[in-house]
Formats: sequence, structure tokens, C-alpha cells
Amino acid sequence: MGWDEFLVLWCAVWGVVALVGFVRSLAGVTKAQRTVRLTGRIERVREPRHGGSRKGGISVVVSYRDPASGQEVTVTNDGERGDTIITCAWEGREIGVSHPRGRPHAYRFSNTPQEASRGLGWPSFAVFLVYVGLVVLAALEWGWPWALVGFGGPWAVSGAVHLPGAVRAKNRRIERLAAMDTVPGRVVAVLKDVSVDDDGHTSTTITPVVSFTTREGTAVTAYCTSNLPDLAGAYGRDVTVHYTSADPADFTLDRAADHRSKERDVMFHVLAIVVLVATAVVGVAML
Repeated sequence: MGWDEFLVLWCAVWGVVALVGFVRSLAGVTKAQRTVRLTGRIERVREPRHGGSRKGGISVVVSYRDPASGQEVTVTNDGERGDTIITCAWEGREIGVSHPRGRPHAYRFSNTPQEASRGLGWPSFAVFLVYVGLVVLAALEWGWPWALVGFGGPWAVSGAVHLPGAVRAKNRRIERLAAMDTVPGRVVAVLKDVSVDDDGHTSTTITPVVSFTTREGTAVTAYCTSNLPDLAGAYGRDVTVHYTSADPADFTLDRAADHRSKERDVMFHVLAIVVLVATAVVGVAML
């Protein structure tokens, strides 16, 4: 089988996968559509133990109302439910609770209540793989400059379409940073996780935990790995916390650094568009 035949088969297979996914979404039978999504409330927060693990997120007790029975249900993330989910917690915070339909014991948490999803993520990814196959096929059939056109052109258009939104998001973030309240905080724990990959290489993840009380009297416990020097030696350190009063989960230890980061993000976005446009222009010139 030649490369062109393989690529045709590639596009056909992933095209079928995408079609099946979209049909399943229309029929309302995707995994996301069969997931029950609820809003829970944090009733209690347990302060992480210094030297412990970050896995499972901050330990919390959550209550929510079961839509089937109408009763109040109380559950906890016991540290064995997989990914690190709850990274910022306070009593009274609303979070997302989800579980497969008919399996309430298989619940999962999310940092915020989640809207219903149509489950189009994987079908959309399959469409992307079809696009990749078509670009490579065009390059093989008509010459490699078509790869430059097929790659640079669509992505440049996509980047240009999303640029105004990125600029607006940056401006909104800068406005929020300027309006943040400031309170003292303290690093109450430093968590340490050691993992070993298949090749035997060891990697260590250090996660400081910051505690602060908002001006409204809300006691917040949160993981904090940004804008904090010497993570491993941060235990017991006093810090200054800047937070958004409407959402204490939106906090930073260095407003100036966050400001610069958002400016760099937009500059990188613009630079990427320029590079993609140049790539497409070079491809067109060489056709």
C-alpha cells in the first residue's frame, strides 16, 4: 500500500469516526450527554498535611441534592478518585458534581458547576485528523508547497478570528487585577509527589498550599505554584495575596507578573499569526 492509499484510508476511517460521533450526539447518547451534572456545596475543608500528596486535590466534604430522591447527599473526595480536581476551597463554595446516569456512587468533582455537554470533543478531533490527512495527501500529490498553504492558511485565519477575543480577555484580566483586594496569607503546607516513569527516571512535584482570609471573612485554602520562589522551602512563609472579591479562587501573589504574562500571551498570539501567514505566502509563491 502506497502513502497516498494509506492517507485516503486514514481520512476515510477518521471521517467515519467523526460521522458516528456527530450522529451519536444528535441522538443524545454520548457519554457526556449521559452524565448527570449537579451543583454541590463545600461544607467542610480539611487543611492539607505538610509533606503529604497533592493527589486527589484539597480534601473537602460536599453536599448536594439528589434529583432522583430529592434528599440531601453528603460525599467527600477521599484522595483516591483520580486527578487533582479541587485546588481551591472554602466553606460555602459551589462546585460541580457529576456521575454517570444510574451510577451516583461513581461521582466526580469539578472546580465549578458544569453546563450540559453535547460530547463533540472526540468527533471534532477526528475531523482535525481528517484535515491533517488531506493536507499531507495534497502535499504528496501536488507538491510540498501545498503543505505550507494547507497548514499556514487555515490556522492563520483561525488565529486572526480568535485574536480580538484574546485581546478582550487580556483587557478584562488586567481590569480584574487592578480591582483586586489585598490580604495577608501564609503557606500552611508544602506537598511533595515523586513519580517514576517507564525508563526509571524520577521526577518530583512540589506544591505549596496557601491559606488566607478574605475581607468578607471567608477562609480560603488553595494550591499555589505561581509567583512563589523556592517552592520547596516555602513552608510557613508569610505572603501577600491579591484576590477577586467575587471569586477568591481568582488570586495571585504578584499582580505585575500576571499583567506581564497576559501581555506576552497576546504578543505570542500575534507572532504566531504572522508566522502562519508567512508560511502560507511562501507556499503560494512556490506553487
